Amino acid sequence: MKIIIIPGDGIGPETMAVVAQVLDAASTRFHLNLELEHEIAGHESLKKYGRTVTPALLEKVKAADGLMLGPMSTYDFKDESKGEINPSKFFRKELDLFANIRPARTYPNVPSCVNAFDLAVVRENTEGFYADRNIESGNSEMLITPDVAISLRRITRHCCERIAKAAFELAMTRKKHVTIVHKANVLKIGDGMFIDACHRIGAQYPEVKIDDFIVDAMMAHVVRAPERFDTIVTTNMFGDILSDLTAELSGSLGLGGSLNAGECYAMGQAAHGSAPDIANQDIANPFSLVVSAAMLLNWYGQKEGVLAFTQASKAIEHCMSELIAAGETTGDIGGKLGTKAVGAAFLKRFTTA
Repeated sequence: MKIIIIPGDGIGPETMAVVAQVLDAASTRFHLNLELEHEIAGHESLKKYGRTVTPALLEKVKAADGLMLGPMSTYDFKDESKGEINPSKFFRKELDLFANIRPARTYPNVPSCVNAFDLAVVRENTEGFYADRNIESGNSEMLITPDVAISLRRITRHCCERIAKAAFELAMTRKKHVTIVHKANVLKIGDGMFIDACHRIGAQYPEVKIDDFIVDAMMAHVVRAPERFDTIVTTNMFGDILSDLTAELSGSLGLGGSLNAGECYAMGQAAHGSAPDIANQDIANPFSLVVSAAMLLNWYGQKEGVLAFTQASKAIEHCMSELIAAGETTGDIGGKLGTKAVGAAFLKRFTTA
């Protein structure tokens, strides 16, 4: 398996360095024969090539078996005509990575204000209110007059059905419970279509329990009792917000792993941003990217039917749980180690298991 490694901006290089070590160790232990190719995007690419992401890089990613993308300073990239392209959006759109899977769970030794839970948010990734990716050319956000702006939302039955299928397939490996999150009380046509598509797909999975919540009520329910939920499926923007909330409820956004998957390609990516305010201080939590790397290995193992990749994925997540239980973590979840030291502690446990 060949994986393109892009460190990203801010805390990206620090956390991705740990991920590269973890992947190398997993390759050795499980005989995966991983090949890691390091590339650049974001600010480093903009400085070197005049673009945050290049067409040549896209071709390298397409020729590989997976991509690990570090956190990017997307808020800095405002003008695509100047090469300031959002790399996350770019790869999601160009590789048609329609399913964004974001698991969240509590850990015994991590302080949390809620009951123990284990859930996953399955978020549609290619349309919705995201103006930079929901039309073929240009941007669907318009300034009509200096004081009037209009943002268009795209919802298609095709995209609704395939994200629903991804959610129900995932639910079959979990607790067989899917919750549809929407705003159909006001977005009657778009979210009405989304709900209908989810129920139509759900009919193919009679073992799965289905319920639905309006998104604002869902936020309250998740804060009050996240243990009620298992697999949550929703549209792009709602899923983005909800998955950040569930990751933070688990104890820290630094635990929020994420996989962007399509029919042919997948990209592991932390749920958090580049956090430039703590960059180069050796305090960033690498676990979000570590979980994302484990998810990428599992995706490839399932796609290719190679059990060793799934076993490696489970071993990585198990080792992370052991580190958390032992308090060998960064400060955001109660530990006293720096980023590099967490990586070293991980390798010590993982290679002696």
